[in-house]
Amino acid sequence: MAADRQELGKLRWRCRRGMKELDILLTRYVDKCFCGASNPEQEAFRRLLETQDTLLYAYCLGSERPPPEFAALIERITADR
Repeated sequence: MAADRQELGKLRWRCRRGMKELDILLTRYVDKCFCGASNPEQEAFRRLLETQDTLLYAYCLGSERPPPEFAALIERITADR
């Protein structure tokens, strides 16, 4: 499912997590990678945004191992950290 401007706006809003580090990582992914990502990766990102902030932060920091369905996506999100 291709992302349109409205969906990208909604995704950017959902990336506002109240933790500046997460906000930056997630918004950067939406701006630079989301539109070029495969449909399965886009769906995984949408599901990832349902993750609790503290757990998502731990995945991005590397202090918690993400589930296999999110591992490659987290790696891509944090690649330029």
